[in-house]
Amino acid sequence: MKLLFINSAREWGGTEKWTRMAATKLAEQHEVSLIYRKVVVGKNFDLPKFRLPCLSHVDFYTLARMVGIIRKHGIEVIIPTKRKDYLLGGLAGKLTGVPMILRLGADRKLKWPWQRFMYHTLSSGIIVNASKIKATLLQTGYIPEEKIRVIYNGLDTAELDRRRTEQPIAKPFPITITGLGRLTWNKGYDFLIRSFARFVERTGNRDAGLVIIGDGAQKEEFAKLADELGLRDRVLFPGFQQNPYPWLAASDIFAVTSTNEGLPNALLEAMYLGNAPVSTRAGGADEAIDDGKNGFMLDYGDEEALSQALQSLVESPELREKFAGKARERIVERFSMARMARELIEFCKSRQKR
Repeated sequence: MKLLFINSAREWGGTEKWTRMAATKLAEQHEVSLIYRKVVVGKNFDLPKFRLPCLSHVDFYTLARMVGIIRKHGIEVIIPTKRKDYLLGGLAGKLTGVPMILRLGADRKLKWPWQRFMYHTLSSGIIVNASKIKATLLQTGYIPEEKIRVIYNGLDTAELDRRRTEQPIAKPFPITITGLGRLTWNKGYDFLIRSFARFVERTGNRDAGLVIIGDGAQKEEFAKLADELGLRDRVLFPGFQQNPYPWLAASDIFAVTSTNEGLPNALLEAMYLGNAPVSTRAGGADEAIDDGKNGFMLDYGDEEALSQALQSLVESPELREKFAGKARERIVERFSMARMARELIEFCKSRQKR
C-alpha cells in the first residue's frame, strides 16, 4: 500500500513518536511517506517526506500541495495525526477520492457542530489507541462503531533494548521516580510534585527522588514549586532527552499524572524497562495497568492517594519488583510493534472499500 502520514507539529512529542514508529514499521513492507511542518519533526524520519507550511486548518496553498503529492505519488490512504491535519487531510482526500483515516491519541469529547464534519464527514475511519477513547467518540451519536478501530501502540522492544545501554547514566536517587513528557499543566507535574512532598513530609524518607524529563512552557513553574516545597535536591529536571531510555532503565517507579491522555508511549516504554507504574485514570492507562496487580491507578488531583501509592512502592522492594515484572509481561503480550502494524494495514484496507 501507499500510505501518507501528516504531522504538522511544532515540536517533538508523543504523537510524533508514534507517527515515526508506525511509519517506520509499515515502510518495511509498504510505500510510506510523510508531510511535515517543522524540521524538529521531519529530521526524525528516514523515509520520503515533504515539508509544507500547514499554517492553519484551512491553508489553501498547503491543501493544493497535498493534493498534488497525493496524485503524483498514487497515495492510497491518508493518515493525519494532529487535529489541524484532520481537516486538511480530509479535504485533500475528498478532492482526490482517497480515504482519510485520522489517528486520535487522546480522550477528547467532541462538543462542537463543526467537529462532525471533520471527524465523520471527511474521515473514512478513526484509529484510537484505547477503548476509552472509542467509548467517548461513540457518545457523539453520529460516529458509527465500525468506523472506529482500537489499535494499541506498539513498542519496538529490540530498539529499546539496544538504546537503553547507549549512554548509561548513574542512578539519580537510590529509589528513582520518573515522569516523562512535555512540561505543561495538563501533564500534572505540579500534582506529582505536591504529592511527592506530602509523602516526604509524612515519612521523612530520604532515599526517593523525582526525575521529570522533558521541556515545555511550564518548566520554570514546576521547578519553582519544587523549591518552594523544599525539594530542590529531590526533584531533577534533566530537560529533553533524545534518548530517554537509559533514564527509564535506571528508574524504579514511573508516574503518569496527566489530566488527559490517550495511552502514552512513555508509560508503555517505562513498563517494559522495569518500572512499577502509577497513573491517573486519564485515557487508556487502565488498558495497560490492572490496579493493584501490576501498578496503581488513581484520580487526578487526589494528592493523598498518589502519596500513598508512592509510599507503598518506595517502602516495599517486593511490591516494586512484583509490579515491575507483571507490567513488563503485559507489554510483551499486548503491545508488540508487529501486531500494531498488522492491524493498521488491515483497517486501512477495510476502509478503502467504503
